[in-house]
Amino acid sequence: MPLFAELHRIGPVCRLEPGSSPYAVVVNGFYAAQEALKDTRFHRLLSADPDPKDSVLRRLGGSMMFRNEPDHLRMRKVFQAVLMPRRLTGFEPVVDSLVGELLDDLGKAGADGQVVDFVDFAYRLPITVIATFLGIPRSDVGWFRDRTQRIDDYLDLGGKAPERLAAANQAADELNAYYARMIADRRIRPRGDLVGSLVHALDSGTAGIDEQELIDNLLVLVNASFVTTMNLLTNGLELLLAEPRLVEALHDDSGLAADYVEEILRHQSSVQLISRKASTDLELAGETITEGSLVLILPGAANRDPAKHPNADTFDPGRDDLQHLSFGAGPFYCVGAALARMEGRAALGQLFERFPGLRFAGEPVRSRSLLLRGHQSMPIRLG
Repeated sequence: MPLFAELHRIGPVCRLEPGSSPYAVVVNGFYAAQEALKDTRFHRLLSADPDPKDSVLRRLGGSMMFRNEPDHLRMRKVFQAVLMPRRLTGFEPVVDSLVGELLDDLGKAGADGQVVDFVDFAYRLPITVIATFLGIPRSDVGWFRDRTQRIDDYLDLGGKAPERLAAANQAADELNAYYARMIADRRIRPRGDLVGSLVHALDSGTAGIDEQELIDNLLVLVNASFVTTMNLLTNGLELLLAEPRLVEALHDDSGLAADYVEEILRHQSSVQLISRKASTDLELAGETITEGSLVLILPGAANRDPAKHPNADTFDPGRDDLQHLSFGAGPFYCVGAALARMEGRAALGQLFERFPGLRFAGEPVRSRSLLLRGHQSMPIRLG
């Protein structure tokens, strides 16, 4: 991208003119971004108010996504224990089966050359997977889309308009009430799903979090788990349909899907902006950053850093180094990364096997979000 190239020309850390932005520096170099993401002296910051009145800020601020140490690690341990790769191995056949089921639905909708929106499949897969994992009824899955979108709209740059805040507050209240009812139900009718297990741990005093923290983390886990994977799938389809040879190779060998997923994440990071606040004076890539300064990290730019990746703007799943920062780095590394990768591998591995003639039926429309890179619509024909 021209903007990323210009940032890399300036340097790995670009200082902004005082008063021109709330941020002191923009971090775009791969190694500088990696260092900043790993350094716990760069704090997460959602609100300057430790006791905000807005529901969306209270709910998000009570989760591991926006807490610093030691609270972050305490909460993270609860979910990391079940979301680490080796623990998810037994869940892989479930994901494969759900992909097949949703592709069946896609095939029915797209029969006889009918145009379908790939974004619908890309949304339904991760939300259905996380719902199955948590124990959310399939009939409730559609209810989440609007509410999670309102929260994402608020989190976007420029999303703090009063109407967006009001919509996000309402969504946060409704999601809070939903999870509270779900927890109450598990106490009456215990089940072996993740929420049931966590409720049992809560009541036995072994969970490490309280009930409201469980609710806040469920809200964030569901939001984060589907948006990034949805974008991974739509960004990936756009990249692959521009390279027929890669589609053909994947059709012949679905095992290539793992590398395809990593390169999609590198080339088109779902998350484009990460904010941090310096908790003390420190130095990053030769730049002094003073205590209290806001720092804007650009994972999308870092992933395209030519100092890390030769021909960084080229989509190449066969490159030797597929490392990226799309899931973050260090202690705040995305707790759901292994599940997202599993979903991406399964979806890409089956998609072109089922629909080798899949093609665009119109121009994909990108979302307007600056925070998240994805699509609003992606019309396709299945062949």
